[in-house]
Amino acid sequence: MKNLKSCSAIGRYAGGFYLIAQVFLTTGGAFAQTGKPLPQLGKSPIKEVLAALTLQEKAKLVVGMGFKMPGTTAPPPSTGATLDIGGFKMPPSDPDAYRIPEKVSGAAGRLHGVPRLGIPSITVCDGPAGVRIDPIRNNDNSKTYYATAFPVATLLASSWDTELVKNVGVAFGSEVRDYGVDILLAPALNIHRNPLGGRNFEYYSEDPLLAGKITAAMVKGIQSNGVGTSIKHYAANNQESNRTGVDVVVSERAMREIYLKGFEIAVKEAKPWTVMSSYNKLNGTYTSQRADLITNILRNEWGYKGFVMTDWFGGEDPVAQMAAGNDLIMPGSPTQSDLIIAAVKSGKLSLAQLNKNVSHILNVILQSPSFRKYPYNNAPNLKHDAQVSRLAAEQGMILLKNEDKALPISGAKRVALFGNTSYDIIAGGTGSGDVNKAYTISLLQGLTNAGYTADAGLISSYTDHIKAGKVNRPKPANIFALPAPIPEMAVADKLEAATNNNDVAIITIGRNAGEGNDRGLENDYYLSQSEKDMISGVATSFHARHKKVIVVLNIGGVIEIASWRNHVDGILLAWQPGLEAGNAIADILSGKVNPSGKLATTFPVDYRDVPSAKNFPGTPAQKPTTVSYEEGIYVGYRYYDTFGVKPAYAFGYGLSYTGFTYSKLKLSTQQFAGKLTASVTITNSGKIAGREVVELYLAAPGKTMDKPVKELKAFAKTSLLQPGQSQTLSFDITTAQLASYDTAKSSWVAETGTYKLMLASSSDDVKQSATFKLAKQLIAEKDGKALSPVAALNELKK
Repeated sequence: MKNLKSCSAIGRYAGGFYLIAQVFLTTGGAFAQTGKPLPQLGKSPIKEVLAALTLQEKAKLVVGMGFKMPGTTAPPPSTGATLDIGGFKMPPSDPDAYRIPEKVSGAAGRLHGVPRLGIPSITVCDGPAGVRIDPIRNNDNSKTYYATAFPVATLLASSWDTELVKNVGVAFGSEVRDYGVDILLAPALNIHRNPLGGRNFEYYSEDPLLAGKITAAMVKGIQSNGVGTSIKHYAANNQESNRTGVDVVVSERAMREIYLKGFEIAVKEAKPWTVMSSYNKLNGTYTSQRADLITNILRNEWGYKGFVMTDWFGGEDPVAQMAAGNDLIMPGSPTQSDLIIAAVKSGKLSLAQLNKNVSHILNVILQSPSFRKYPYNNAPNLKHDAQVSRLAAEQGMILLKNEDKALPISGAKRVALFGNTSYDIIAGGTGSGDVNKAYTISLLQGLTNAGYTADAGLISSYTDHIKAGKVNRPKPANIFALPAPIPEMAVADKLEAATNNNDVAIITIGRNAGEGNDRGLENDYYLSQSEKDMISGVATSFHARHKKVIVVLNIGGVIEIASWRNHVDGILLAWQPGLEAGNAIADILSGKVNPSGKLATTFPVDYRDVPSAKNFPGTPAQKPTTVSYEEGIYVGYRYYDTFGVKPAYAFGYGLSYTGFTYSKLKLSTQQFAGKLTASVTITNSGKIAGREVVELYLAAPGKTMDKPVKELKAFAKTSLLQPGQSQTLSFDITTAQLASYDTAKSSWVAETGTYKLMLASSSDDVKQSATFKLAKQLIAEKDGKALSPVAALNELKK
C-alpha cells in the first residue's frame, strides 16, 4: 500500500481486499489456505477455533436448530399467516423453524454443531419443576421415559432452606444428565409483582433476596451434575398478558433493587452456565436488544462469563440481539442466520462482536456432557428422586391457621374428603412448567397410606363427578391453554351422612395456571360460588357436631382467604407439591412432620390492596402494550408494612405445631464500619420437635432516599430442635446490605444515621431488635447509568 500513488489506485486495491476478506470469512481463514490440521475445540485455544470457523458456521452457532411444537403444523408461507401459540409467534417464512432433529424426544431445542472442529450439538430442555421430555418415543409404547415432578418454585422458596433446595437441585440435575440433556431451561426467578401472574408458581418470591438465594442453591445443585442451567427470564417478565410485546416502564432504582437483585445474587454466587433474556420490552426496547442490560450490567458489572440466550421467538431483530450481547437466538431459523451474515458483510455488525458471541457459547459447550461424551443412560433413579421431592414438599408447606389445635389430626381416623382436588390433585402448573411424570399421589391416596379411612360414599360421588367433568369439558385450544376447571359438586344432600359417619372434614381447594395467560379475579383469585357454598355447608354441618373442618390449598398462586377463613378450623397451604403430593400433605396433617414453611409471598386481605392492582397487566387491559410499575420499590411486604395495609397473612408468616422463643440478640458492634455480625438464640419452647425460620430485616434512616420501613437482608432455618433445645444463629451484615440505589449518583449508597436490625418470624412479627449507627456515608458500588425510562414515571413515594 505504501507504493500506491493515487486515490483511484487505492480504491481498486480496497475493492480487491474486500473480496479477499469475504473469502477469508467464508472459508475459515488461514486454516483453509495453509492446509494445517484443523484446530479442535478443547484441544486448541478458542481463538484458533474461531479463526477456523467460517462466517456461515458462526452465524449458525449463534442461532438454534429450530423448534418442534407438539401437535402443531406450520402455516404455508404462501398464506402469510403467523402461528401464535401461548405467545409464541412462529413466522410462516421460516418453515425450518418447526423442525428439529431430535436427540432427546420432547426437548425444547438444540444448538448447531461443527463436527469438523470438534464442536458438538448440545440439547436444552424445559423444566422449572422437572425435566420436560416426551414419555413415549417414536410411537413405541413398550417403554416410557418419565421424570420426577418436584414441588413448584414458590413451595421450594417457602421452605427458606437453601440446603434443602440444593439437594433438590442435585436430584433434578441427575435426571437432566441421565436423559442426555446439556442445559436445563430453569430455574425461573421473576418477582411476584402481582398475585394474578400466570407463571408465579414457576417463580420463587416477591422478595429479591429470597428469590436470589433460593435460585443460587438450585443452580449449584443442578450444576453439580456437570450439566448447565439457564436462569430466566432476564428481566422484568412479571406477567403473561401480551408477554412478547408489552413494554415495561420502570425506574432504574426499582429495576436494580427489586427486579435485578435476585439475578445478581444467582450470577455471583452460583455462576449459571446461561441466562435467558425475557420476551418483554423494557423502557421501550426488547430486553434481548439492550446492551446496557446484557453487556453493561450482566457482564461488566456482575462479571458474568456464560452465554445469554433469548426466550423462544423472543425479540424482533437478530442483529440488534447480537450487538447487545445476546449470544444465542432460540429456537432459531435459517433466516436469522442469513440476516447475521448479511450484517457482518455490510459492516452493520462487527465480526469482533460476533466472535464474542460465539466464544461465549463455545466456552459453555466445553463444559457440556455432549462435549465430554457422557454416556447418558435414560435411566435416572426416579424412586430416590421421588423421596427427595416428598421431603421438599413437606418442608415448604405452610400452616396458615390452626384454631384450638385442630391439627395435627389426632384420635380421628374417619375422614370426609370434599373438593375435586382431594381426588384429582394438582402436582404442578402447565406450559413449560409441566412434567411428564409416572404418577401423582392424590390426597385420598396419601391419607389412606397414612392409615386414615375416607368416606366411601364421597369417594364414589366425586369419582363419577370428576370423570363426567373431564369427558364433557372442551379440549384446550393449544398446549399452553388450561383445561377448563371442573365445577365443584353440590354437597348439600351428602352432608348429613358425611357428618354422622366421619370424625373430621377436609376440603381441598385447587387452582392451576401456566404459560401464556395470567389469572383472573372471578372464580380464580376469588373462590367460586360453589366453593363458598361447599365451605359454608360443610363447616355448618360439622361444627354443629363439634367436629373440625380443615382446608387444604392446592394452589399455584395467591388466592383470597380473609372472607372465608373464620368458617374453618385449620388451613394448610400445600401449594403444588409435585408427584408425592398426597403423601406429603398427609405427613403434615397427621403430625408425622411438623410444618416449618413460611410465606415467600404476601396474601392480601383483598386484591384491591395489592400495590400493582391499578396497573396490572397494563393498558389496554385486554392486550396491554404498556405496563407502568408505578409502585416502584414498594412491592409486596415493602408496601404493606410501609403504608400500614394489613395483609391476611404477612410475608414470612407460618405456624408450627410447637413454639419458639428468640433471645440473646447480640451485635458485634454499635458503630458500623463495613461489617457487622448479629447473633440470636432460638429455643423450642413447645412439646414436639420442630424447625424455625428466622428472618433478619433492616430499617434504614431514610433521610436522603425514600425507603421502606424494613427490608429482608438475611435469613436462616434452624436444625430440627427437640423440645427445650436451643440453637444460636449468626448473620453477617455488610455495606452492600445497608445500601440503596441512588439513581442520581449511579451508586449503591449507605446513608449516615441510625439503623434498626430486627429478627422476626414474619415481616409483621418482630421478636428482637437492636440499633447501630453509621457515622459516615459509604458507597458500596459505583455503576454506570442504565435502563432509564424514556418518559417520566409517577412512582409511589412514602
